[in-house]
Amino acid sequence: MKVKLRKVIKRGSFLLLFLVLFIFVNNSSIFTKERNGEPLLLAHRGLAQTFNMEGITGETCTAERIYVPEHPYIENTVPSMKAAFNAGADIVEIDVHVTKDEEFAIFHDWTLDCRTDGTGTTRDYTMDELKELDVGYGYTADKGRTFPFRGKGVGLMPTLDEVLSEFAEEPFLIHIKSNDRNEGIQLSQYLSKYSDGRLSNLSVYGGDEPIAALKEKLPKLRVMSKQTLKSCLLPYLSVGWTGHIPSSCKNTQLHIPEKYAAFLWGYPDKFLNRMDQVNTSVILVAGDGGWSEGFDTEQDLERLPEKYNGGIWTNRIDVISPIIEK
Repeated sequence: MKVKLRKVIKRGSFLLLFLVLFIFVNNSSIFTKERNGEPLLLAHRGLAQTFNMEGITGETCTAERIYVPEHPYIENTVPSMKAAFNAGADIVEIDVHVTKDEEFAIFHDWTLDCRTDGTGTTRDYTMDELKELDVGYGYTADKGRTFPFRGKGVGLMPTLDEVLSEFAEEPFLIHIKSNDRNEGIQLSQYLSKYSDGRLSNLSVYGGDEPIAALKEKLPKLRVMSKQTLKSCLLPYLSVGWTGHIPSSCKNTQLHIPEKYAAFLWGYPDKFLNRMDQVNTSVILVAGDGGWSEGFDTEQDLERLPEKYNGGIWTNRIDVISPIIEK
C-alpha cells in the first residue's frame, strides 16, 4: 500500500512539475517572437490642457482646474490633433456626441456648460449652432481670475467628418460618450462608407449598447466596451496559459490598467503577440484605469516593462514623445 502511495505521489509530482514547466515555457516572454521598436503612443484628446486629478468625479468641471498652460492648444480640436501627430502621436483619441441634426460633434463633456459659453448638450443644437460656441471659454488655471483661452475657441468644435477628412490616413480611437444603441447604429452607417483599409486605422470604444450595435454592423472594426473587455479577458485568464486565445478577443480594443497587466498570461511580449494575431490593439493605461490616467512624465515611463512596445495612453504627448525618441 505504501509503495503504491509513493508511486502515486511521485507520478503526481512529476505531472505537477511538467505542468509548471509547460505554463512557464508557454507564457514566458523569453520564448516568443522578439518585439522591436518603441511604444505606440496614444494621445488622449489630442494635445490637451491637463488638470489636477485629485478628488475628481464624473461631475467635476476639469476646465476650471487646469494647470498653468504650457501650450496654446484646446482638446478635441483640429489644431490640437495636428499638434499631437506632429509631436509624435501614433494614434489620437477623440470624443463624439450626436447633434440635433444628426452630425457627430467632437467634444468631450456630456454638457456644454463647463468648457463653452453654451448650455445644455450637443443634442440640443445643430452643428452650425455649435460652431458659434467658444470651446475655450471656461478654461482657468487660477480659479476664475483669468481665462487664457476665452475667445480663442470660437468655431473650433469639429465634426467627425471634418476630422477624418483632414487626417485621411491617420489612426484614431473614437469614444462614443453615450450608452445609446441608436448612436452605435448611426456611427456604423457613417463609418460604412470607408474602405477596409481606412477602418483598419480606426477603433471605437464606449457604452455596451452602442458598441454592441456597432459590432453587429461592422464586425471587423476594433471596438471596446466594459462587456467586450470582460468577454475577452475573463476567458483569457482562465485558459490563456494554454496559449488558446478566446474568439471573443478577436477584433477588439483592450485598455489594460498597469495595476492588473502582470496578471495576464504571457505579459508583456507573448500577450501582445497573441493579441496581434487576432487584430486586437492593446493600450496600457496608468494606475488602475479609473480616470484616464496616462504615462505623462519620465518617471511614469520608468514603470513600463523593459523594451515594452505595446500601446500607452498619454495626456502629454508633447512631453512623452521626445523622451521615447531619445
